[in-house]
Amino acid sequence: MSAETKLRELLAVAGVTVNGTNPWDIRVHDQRFYRRVLAGGSLAAGESYMDGWWDVDDMAELVNRLFRTGFNYTALVNVRTIWYFISSWFFNLQNKHRAFEVGEKHYDVGNDLYTAMLDSRMTYTCGYWKRAYSLDEAQEEKLDLICKKIGLKSGDRVLDIGGGWGSFAKYAAEKYGASIVAITVSKEQAALGRERTEGLPVEIRVQDYRDVSDGPYDHIVSIGMFEHVGYRNYRTYMKKVYELLKDDGCFLLHTIGSNKSVRSGSPWLDKYIFPNGMLPSITQIARAVERLFVVEDWHNFGPDYDTTLMHWYKNFDSALSTLYKKYNLRFYRMWRFYLLTCAGTFRARYCQLWQIVLVKRPNAERYDAAR
Repeated sequence: MSAETKLRELLAVAGVTVNGTNPWDIRVHDQRFYRRVLAGGSLAAGESYMDGWWDVDDMAELVNRLFRTGFNYTALVNVRTIWYFISSWFFNLQNKHRAFEVGEKHYDVGNDLYTAMLDSRMTYTCGYWKRAYSLDEAQEEKLDLICKKIGLKSGDRVLDIGGGWGSFAKYAAEKYGASIVAITVSKEQAALGRERTEGLPVEIRVQDYRDVSDGPYDHIVSIGMFEHVGYRNYRTYMKKVYELLKDDGCFLLHTIGSNKSVRSGSPWLDKYIFPNGMLPSITQIARAVERLFVVEDWHNFGPDYDTTLMHWYKNFDSALSTLYKKYNLRFYRMWRFYLLTCAGTFRARYCQLWQIVLVKRPNAERYDAAR
């Protein structure tokens, strides 16, 4: 059986036709595509798209259909991907020496790109769309939801692990009168974040979470950073949070989650978007918090990430005439593949978005989580 015949048969199971008429059907421009993808799996699929070997009108729906029908092209591997999986098993790819790599390669890529793509507060995590009609509204709803879940009040001192461009810090300081210390591994995030929070009780540091020592804090939040911690460090991370948190404080963990326990991420995402990233599972998080924290609430709004990512893509695509001055066509195709394939995985419910409220000592009264 030829590589083309085999891949066409695999795609047909998901209702995807090569050179078909549906918006999720792929168009192949280079016949080498079939052999390349069969040999290299998801890494080859992404790289061949970046190289212009194939196209699709509705990338997110293509991915949704593939994942919902069990198409697993991550199982199609070559030497490069095998080495990636082996490295993830035997080495701590998220140790302190490598912690800043994702900042340099992803978050420092250009504040102009993120300013064009994100909401006005520059919130690079899933919005909350329950009562929202725009990206700005969804992100404010999310930030306010976090403040309510931890019971934030004026004068509270909060640690934001992975503070980004200061969106939570600015909101919590302005709306709730809190004092925030935000840490990030990105120099560019920190620089712009300091500008955006000037005059507020906000301190933004370029610092690894393992080096924070100025607790205790009334509350701690981690919004979209835990995906960079790595399974070997989950327990270390939770012990650090426990050390820094007051006995009566709340810790809110906002993270993308996996339906199964894994020890590595996507080879393509690792190479081009999030070096050393991986998604935690419920089991892995539970083991990490056992005998440290009590889980007061576990809230899943994964489908909201599909909506958020599609808004980011729309903003990114609309800004192309400006961004092309700095970012070339290959970068555009890489970023498009990133945003839309991620949207598809959330649409298929292959990935989840969790907000987890953790406490050291639960109050005698029932905890009522904001929704």
